[in-house]
Amino acid sequence: MPTVPSPQTVLERVRRDVERNALRARNGIKLVAGVDRPGVGQTPKDVVWERGRSQLWHYRNDPGTSGGVRCSPPLLIVFSLISRSYILDLTPGNSFVEQLLAAGFDVYLLDWGEPDERDAENRLEDYADDYIPAAVARVLELSGAEELNLFGYCFGGDLTLLYAAHHPDAPLRSLTVVATPVDFRHLGPLADVFRIGGLDVDAVVDGNGNVPPSVVVQGFRTLTPTAEVTRYVTLWERLWNDQYVASYQAMTGWSDDHVPFPGAAARQSVRMLIRDNGMLNDRLSLGGDPVHLRDVRVPFLTVRADRDHIVPADATAPLIDLVGSEDRHELCLDAGHMGLVVGRTATRTTVPTIIDFLRRRSDAVDAGSEIARSATGVDR
Repeated sequence: MPTVPSPQTVLERVRRDVERNALRARNGIKLVAGVDRPGVGQTPKDVVWERGRSQLWHYRNDPGTSGGVRCSPPLLIVFSLISRSYILDLTPGNSFVEQLLAAGFDVYLLDWGEPDERDAENRLEDYADDYIPAAVARVLELSGAEELNLFGYCFGGDLTLLYAAHHPDAPLRSLTVVATPVDFRHLGPLADVFRIGGLDVDAVVDGNGNVPPSVVVQGFRTLTPTAEVTRYVTLWERLWNDQYVASYQAMTGWSDDHVPFPGAAARQSVRMLIRDNGMLNDRLSLGGDPVHLRDVRVPFLTVRADRDHIVPADATAPLIDLVGSEDRHELCLDAGHMGLVVGRTATRTTVPTIIDFLRRRSDAVDAGSEIARSATGVDR
């Protein structure tokens, strides 16, 4: 026979449910009112280079807080063109950048800002052949290093692949890309409307000549049409938990927070990457030059997630066989798109694994060296 709970146990459960319902009401009001939103992107940093709306950030690595720089050469992160980079520095204690700093890396990030009408004519070569090389040169100038480790996130990974392939003599120690698509047939409805449905980019550009964020957000929502309902059900169940609500606000806030996609780059991406599937079919070109991923020959790591609904596993899987690097590696992790860099699984498993691969491609730095002093803001 089933055990009958004691009156004391029943009373405790009732009290717990009453308390949680009160907390749900309080947190629900805060959510609707938009108050007490967690701060994002709070790791201290300096803007060390700007061009147009783009900025190069140098994160401070203070020996008294993060432990100082202990790995060389510096690490340059190139972010995606269509979303906000704060996913990599979400909140204190839940930050990929924080973990990189704690591991001893000298971290820079190339953020594209928010494109406007002045960026509408930017093409992929403007990013791969101009902005990225200029940012690389600035990092080397500031750090005094002769090369760097390059890291590309999502579509930023595609940009770094184009850069490395078109500039085989670039001063790279290694290239790591995360959640980077190369077989665009598997990006779902967001790509299919252009590849199969015949939709033209000009049909969705705004008055500034760019693809507005709303188009991108709606495209991602079609990938998991029931996700909106599911996340609200989960939210209600855990709405009493302040920590969960704060994490929910930060992560869902980012997933709905995109930036315009420059019109010319969008047209080029649809033609070359989606319709021609140029990365998989070796039909890439920049500024009239053919570009081949097999010309990427530096030590290479691709990190992908087997539960990624934004960049599915089938879209990332072929990459390891497309580059020409002899020293090439693949990590396929049990995570979703955001789970590669934020959240409990990322903190415990995925990020430490990525850091281990990066550390193996780095040198140890003496705490008194010129590189370590420069990275902490001394003698810069």
